[in-house]
Amino acid sequence: PARYVERARVEAARQWLEDSRASLDEVAAACGFGSAETLRRAFQRLLRVSPSAYRDAFARSHGTRKEVRA
Repeated sequence: PARYVERARVEAARQWLEDSRASLDEVAAACGFGSAETLRRAFQRLLRVSPSAYRDAFARSHGTRKEVRA
């Protein structure tokens, strides 16, 4: 169950990173992580890339980021 919850939170964070310019602290809080560092560790472990690198790669491959969230 804990791994399932972690995967769901990382998936939610992935969506936030794609759809917003929110800081990692804001993304972590919105997705149920206790801190940005906890988000970074889980994201890296499951997706093999840091949240910042993921956001940058997504933005490059999709042009400009969507501005759905603040």
